[in-house]
Amino acid sequence: MITIGQKFPSFSKTAVTSLEKGKEFETLTSDYLTNEDNVWTTIFWWPKDFTFVCPTEIAEFNKNFSEFRDRDTRLIGASTDSEFVHLAWRNNHDDLRDLKFPMLADTSKSLAEDLGILEPTEKIAYRATFIIDPQGIVRWVCVNDLSVGRNVKEVLRVLDGLQTDELCPCNWEKGQETLTV
Repeated sequence: MITIGQKFPSFSKTAVTSLEKGKEFETLTSDYLTNEDNVWTTIFWWPKDFTFVCPTEIAEFNKNFSEFRDRDTRLIGASTDSEFVHLAWRNNHDDLRDLKFPMLADTSKSLAEDLGILEPTEKIAYRATFIIDPQGIVRWVCVNDLSVGRNVKEVLRVLDGLQTDELCPCNWEKGQETLTV
C-alpha cells in the first residue's frame, strides 16, 4: 500500500464534475495534485456506488466542502465504478445531486491497485483516505474495513495538524497549542 512520504501515483481518469448536460465529465490527472499555490488534496475512496454506507460518507464530505476549501485543500471522491454509474447515482440520490467535488472513475482499477487499496476478492476499493501535500506527497493514509464509514471531522483534524508543520499532541485540534521542543 502507498504510504506516508511516497509520491501519489500518476493517473489520468475521467471524473463526474457536473450534472449539466454536455458538461458532466472532465479528465483529472495526477498533475492536478502538484502545484505552486500551496494547495493540498484530500482524495477519498468508497467501495461501490448505489450502496448504503457510501452515500453517507460522500454527503458528509460534501457538507464539509467549505471546511476543506478554507484549508486550501481540493477534495476528490473516487471508486472503481464508471463515470456513467457515478452520473446515474448522482442523478438518482438526493444527497449526491449537489456535490461540489469531482467523482473520479477508476474503471480499470489501475489507480486503486497502484495505491494498494483494491480488496482482493471483490476487486473493489477499500474505504481509503489520502491527504496529499502540494508536492504530490502522501502525508496521511487511513483505510477502513468495507463495513465501517470514516469520520470526516477526523480527516479535517489531521489536515489541520499537518498544515501547522508543527508537533501536535494527542487529540489536538485547530486553535490549540502545539508542542515545543
